[in-house]
Amino acid sequence: MYPELCLACAGELGQGEKYICLDCSLNLPKTDFHKNHGNPAEQVFWGRFSFRSVSSYYYFEKAAGVQQIMHHIKYRNGKDLAKSVGFWYGQELKFFEDYQNLDCIIPVPLHKTKLISRGYNQSEWFANGLAGALNVPVQNDNLVRMVKSETQTRKTRYKRWENVSDIFEVKFPERLENKHILLVDDVVTTGATIEACAQKILALNCGATISIATIAFAS
Repeated sequence: MYPELCLACAGELGQGEKYICLDCSLNLPKTDFHKNHGNPAEQVFWGRFSFRSVSSYYYFEKAAGVQQIMHHIKYRNGKDLAKSVGFWYGQELKFFEDYQNLDCIIPVPLHKTKLISRGYNQSEWFANGLAGALNVPVQNDNLVRMVKSETQTRKTRYKRWENVSDIFEVKFPERLENKHILLVDDVVTTGATIEACAQKILALNCGATISIATIAFAS
């Protein structure tokens, strides 16, 4: 009486389908950024800090259903969906050289009060899915958000950077020495939060290399 519906198109899921129907999974707007250096996601961070590669799974498009997927992941207890998306993306990334020599995956952290109110960190669950596909461990206790920042919605690029420029800390620097780190988040827009995390890691001068992966890219 209450069939499960596709989170992208709201159509009824068929046998063996979970979260997203086969038609949507084939037609959602994938970026394929991981196939090309110099892609639009990399261009967001040009001149801001040193990195190895940047990729995103989907373009953030409302009409294509990606916005609905992201809303479910972030606000409707979509932990398992975030993990599934991470696994699907990891299955693609593992065939490319930049993602074959990773040492650890670090999700962009939430402040503890936000984590308590939401109940989970969507980026951590995305990281768990990637880890399962790439066979790379997740460090979810090393990078921490020390200050609860204001929401980034409707802030300018500079205000977004100013809002998060010095709110993260690394608890165990020795774990990151000479490591290739995959830093992951849900969506990249201006890149301010990811930049703040990367800068905090690179400031350790411990030989770490940063790559970035997100669920979606908002142009």
